Amino acid sequence: MIRSFANTGGQLSGPNEDISNALWLDLLNPEREEEKAVEALLGLEIPTREEMEEIEISSRLYLEGVGAYMTAVLPAHADGDDPAMAPVSFVLTPEVLVTVRYHEPRAFVSFPPHAERTGAEMPDAESVLVALIEAIVDRLADILERAAREIDVISRRIFRPSKEQSRDNPKTLEEIGRKGDLTSNIRDSLLTLERLASFLGQVTVQRKSTKELRDRVKTLSRDIRSLLDHAGFLSQKVTFLLDATLGMINIEQNAIIKIFSVAAVIFLPPTLIASIYGMNFEHMPELGWMLGYPFAIGLMIVSATLPYAFFKRRGWL
Repeated sequence: MIRSFANTGGQLSGPNEDISNALWLDLLNPEREEEKAVEALLGLEIPTREEMEEIEISSRLYLEGVGAYMTAVLPAHADGDDPAMAPVSFVLTPEVLVTVRYHEPRAFVSFPPHAERTGAEMPDAESVLVALIEAIVDRLADILERAAREIDVISRRIFRPSKEQSRDNPKTLEEIGRKGDLTSNIRDSLLTLERLASFLGQVTVQRKSTKELRDRVKTLSRDIRSLLDHAGFLSQKVTFLLDATLGMINIEQNAIIKIFSVAAVIFLPPTLIASIYGMNFEHMPELGWMLGYPFAIGLMIVSATLPYAFFKRRGWL
């Protein structure tokens, strides 16, 4: 599918079906015929899905003819903890911006109506690209803010559990793992965007873009770096919460083992006494004694009470 957006009075408008006067061509799951139509219009090759998935920097950021090819990994369906991560390619020519993607990041849905509603000035392809990346970065910032709030909730549950809600360590471990995956994915996306912004800054200098546009790209790079720092902080916090939860589990396990150890020590003397008087030798003097049975029972109770009292006094219980 091709979505075509035109320049109407210096502002972005669309989508429409006419690609001949397009300022931005958004290719979503394009078929080969659609790619050929765009290639014939621009005189440039559209990167294939296999080329977009290459991880080498030289395959993601390069110049070819009049086009600047840039690819970044972006999340889609990121309202949960399992976003769909896939590459998106940006092909910037002097007249047209082309985006190629095979999933639906929210910025591509929300950006066109927002730009039309606010009446933002976008007279050329470079300004559209910068504004689109700004919208993508804003979306990633929103995802990180939500993740930070949810991580804080997990932290309070670990260190300040309420009486109404007991600590559920297996569930907490699952939540920590999901937040760790989410922050890792967003951090990877920001790394690709940081490289893209740096490359775009060089392109704007080479093309002698306006000072305002170059300043926006510099600001964009700083914003991405600050988000990377925040994502790194969240990753460290997730690691800390994981270690803390595992520590809580070890403490609970040690407490259980401690109970069994104390119980074994307490019941060891009564067991010894019961074993002695359970041998039933013929010449055991207590066998014929009328008070022998209550004497053995009392001796077992005393032998169990004394270790318990000793442990209690030493503070081991």
